[in-house]
Amino acid sequence: AGLLQFARVSAESRALTPADRSYACVPMTHIFGLGTVLAASLHAGAALVMRSRFDPADALQALALHQVSNLQGPPALFTRLLAYLDEQGVVGMPPAPALRYVYTGAAPLDLPLKNAVQDRFGQPLHHGYGLSEYAGAACLVRRGQWREDTAAGVPVEGAECRIVDDAGRELPLGETGEIWLRGVGLMPGYFRDPAATAQVMREGGWYATGDLGRIGPDGALHVVGRLKEMIIRSGFNVYPGEVENVLNQHPSVLRSAVVGRKEADGNETVLAFVETVGGQALSDTDLTELQTLIKDQLAPYKRPTSLTAIEALPMTHSGKVLKRALLDLPAPV
Repeated sequence: AGLLQFARVSAESRALTPADRSYACVPMTHIFGLGTVLAASLHAGAALVMRSRFDPADALQALALHQVSNLQGPPALFTRLLAYLDEQGVVGMPPAPALRYVYTGAAPLDLPLKNAVQDRFGQPLHHGYGLSEYAGAACLVRRGQWREDTAAGVPVEGAECRIVDDAGRELPLGETGEIWLRGVGLMPGYFRDPAATAQVMREGGWYATGDLGRIGPDGALHVVGRLKEMIIRSGFNVYPGEVENVLNQHPSVLRSAVVGRKEADGNETVLAFVETVGGQALSDTDLTELQTLIKDQLAPYKRPTSLTAIEALPMTHSGKVLKRALLDLPAPV
């Protein structure tokens, strides 16, 4: 019932019709591919341009020649697409005569990437928030809305969202806490795992997501990061996404990841890893500019202890960074 509900809600949020075509390259085993791409298209009778994996050249060809009207994927897909356009020397907007809706989800979105995608395609980059435990997105940015932030939108029909403190008390607008969800799309529990179910389900049918966020004055959800990924340094909370957003502003940085490494005294060290454009090493000028960005925009306790350039960040097939793998790398010196 939850998946069918979301198929309708997702299709209606994009005004999908049988005339639409979606570029379908995200795994259908992931709720993004299953719900947002496949189920919504089937509900509307829309067509799918099916691909087993993402290839930027093929995606651009599909946009130019095959009347693709909906382009959806995780932020990593758009990062690769923009990098390919730059490598090929494409200036301005690529040919996409039928494109009318662009969407990203399944991973955090940073503002420089959002702005770059919007500049390239002349369309608002819509964003949303969902998870496998909720059938599809629980929050979506309204179609056609241009936002100057990276909010994940407002709850969809049948979904509820609240922000709570450590004791489960609802927090006022603007305060950061754990995101709780409930609604039609919520799972009844984990398959044959009552212990795991009990760890996340709360009184009143709420699901404790483990994600951190806040609600803005317009009711839109802003996702800050993962509760488990939050770094505690000198007694202060450091949200990796905030640091990553600063690093991603530098033109030489393709994407970044920030993790905390526990020290013997119980404190945590803030470690930053960056994947550079074209895999090039960071120059002395790049490093100086990055340190200036960090100093100008981050409080001292939020500033990374180390900044390491690596060839490629470890990623899942759905476009999320495998941060635990970064902790297995040798400690920077």
